[in-house]
Amino acid sequence: MNLKKRAEFRRRNLVGNIAKDNADAEKWDLEFWQNCTPQQRLSALVDIHRDIARVRHGKRER
Repeated sequence: MNLKKRAEFRRRNLVGNIAKDNADAEKWDLEFWQNCTPQQRLSALVDIHRDIARVRHGKRER
């Protein structure tokens, strides 16, 4: 998925939470990831690694 399509997908599917405190945020985060399928979690991890690689590549270009 190219960057524009991925950005649009993220905008349409964004899930957020307003936590009362850190414990509440951690609980919500754990529940969110536990409700994802293994494929969704792996896909998120791959996306994070790709984003990090793009940032590092951009820093080297400057």
